[in-house]
Amino acid sequence: MPAELRRTPICGVFELQTQPFADHRGAFLNAFRIQEPAFAEAWGERPIAQVNLSRTEAAGAIRGLHLQAYPHSEAKLVRCLHGRVWDVAVDLRPESSTYGRWHAVELSPAAVNALLIPEGCAHGFQVLEPGSELLYLHSGAWVPEAETGVRFNDPKLAIAWPLPPTGLSERDLALPLLQSLP
Repeated sequence: MPAELRRTPICGVFELQTQPFADHRGAFLNAFRIQEPAFAEAWGERPIAQVNLSRTEAAGAIRGLHLQAYPHSEAKLVRCLHGRVWDVAVDLRPESSTYGRWHAVELSPAAVNALLIPEGCAHGFQVLEPGSELLYLHSGAWVPEAETGVRFNDPKLAIAWPLPPTGLSERDLALPLLQSLP
C-alpha cells in the first residue's frame, strides 16, 4: 500500500502515513522510499546526509526546539520506532505565511507515521512513553556553529505540551525566545 501524504497547517510540513506489510512472520515497513509519490513530493530532490537515532528514557522529557541556521539549513524526516512522542514543528522562516506557527503530531509505531520538517523550521518533541526512540533522516550535514532554535516555553508560540515539561538540557533551556531571533 503506498504512503499517504497529509498536509498540515504549516507550509512544507507534512505527515506521512505508511502501512506495513504483515504476515505470520511479522511485518516489513518501507520507512522511506523516494520513488513513492508521497515521499517524492515531501522530500523532493534533497540528499540524505545523515541518519540519527534518539532514545529518551523519561516521559515528559522535551528535546528542542532545534534547527540549523541558514546557509546550513536542513530538512528532517522523523519517525518513532519505539514508544510515543508528541512531535512539534515551528515555522521560523521570516518570509513564510505561517511564520511563528507550530504544528504537532503524535508519532508512534502503531500510528506508522512520520513528520517532515522543512528547512527553516525548528523541531522538538515531548516523550509520552518512557524509552521512546526516534529515527531521523537529515538533508544536511551537522554544523555545530549553525545550531540554533527557540525555547520550548516561548510565550509567543504558546505550545500546549501534553505533559508537564521535564528533563530539558541546559542548552535547550538557554535557547532564545522568538522575539530575540534575527
